[in-house]
Amino acid sequence: MKTLISVIALALALTGCTENKEPAAKAPPSATVTPAAKPVAEKSVGGDAAAGNAIAERECKGCHGLDGRGVAPGIPHLAAQRARYLLLALTEYKEVRRTHAALRELARRLTETELRNVVAYYASQPPVSAAAGAKGVQQASLLEKGKSLAAGCAKCHGEDGNSRTPGTPSLAGQQPHYLVTAIQEYHRGDRRTAAMKSMLRDASRLELESLALYYASRAPAQRPAPAFGDPAAGEPLTAMCGGCHGPGGVSRDAATPSLAGQDPQYLVRSIKAYRTSRQHWGMQRYVAGLSDKDIENITAFYVVQKSQPADTVPSSARDLAAKCDRCHDTEDSAKMVVPILRGQDKDYLVMALRAYRDDKRESTTMHKMSIIYSNAIIDDIASYYASQQRDKR
Repeated sequence: MKTLISVIALALALTGCTENKEPAAKAPPSATVTPAAKPVAEKSVGGDAAAGNAIAERECKGCHGLDGRGVAPGIPHLAAQRARYLLLALTEYKEVRRTHAALRELARRLTETELRNVVAYYASQPPVSAAAGAKGVQQASLLEKGKSLAAGCAKCHGEDGNSRTPGTPSLAGQQPHYLVTAIQEYHRGDRRTAAMKSMLRDASRLELESLALYYASRAPAQRPAPAFGDPAAGEPLTAMCGGCHGPGGVSRDAATPSLAGQDPQYLVRSIKAYRTSRQHWGMQRYVAGLSDKDIENITAFYVVQKSQPADTVPSSARDLAAKCDRCHDTEDSAKMVVPILRGQDKDYLVMALRAYRDDKRESTTMHKMSIIYSNAIIDDIASYYASQQRDKR
């Protein structure tokens, strides 16, 4: 699995609107906000911030406030956002390239001049301060979060995820999505192990993903040949297995388990389970044609193969953000028409990146860049940016 170094470009959306009313000739004096002197963002779209104030009062303040602060979680902050980006977002709503129905209607009703004016107004507002209580907080790294949960697993699976108990699987180097799925299968009773059924039952999906990422980053130990089976005889029998589990049993797919270096008793038991209780169409068909001796030989081959960590996990959200900032936090960012991420609402950032990852928001590039990110990683980087102070670059 590739090292997680993709640049994240979280595109922000404008949300919320009210019923259409007749344009006000002039905003009330108390609502008028004087724009910053010669703001670069305002100049770039040619709008009139004073005129935009009236539009914001009429159409936008119910969700975004007159100061550009989202009034509820999941609503993006617009204050001090790049005007060219805000204009692009509204234009995409107008062209039905974004899905918020109310905003599509609002963008359709406003003229080009009105769009530029309201964008200039919000771009000229002072940046929203970082969320109360989040500013300056030292965030635990992804590995630290997972390691704290792994303490409860050490008795059976080993402190480093390398099991030393016969019949208990090693977790070190295991593919993360597979590990989360396996834990959930134990909880549902799809896998019949009483001890595992109760373990981590109260853990959230994000906590399970952090645990899985921790184990994925651990180095698997090399195992000696088991007391049964013939590795040489087992190798040709793994030709079908390699298509999913990778050459030598080292998987490159986050949802498919690695078999290399696994505990031999556990591996034999798991393969045979596809004859009876475990459900997987391809595995059931293949295992049905294997004898017990074949399974032992396949197991012997995989046990002696050298495994490796499934992934390189960034030590902190700051490491990931350093990659994002190459596009989102430079002097040339405005030329690229990308949003400022610092100080943005966390819930909105989570929703936006998940939408790109799941291909529910239009951007082929962003989909490809974000598809490798789990919810835990998305949550971590969103928390980091929400805690940072925004500037006007």
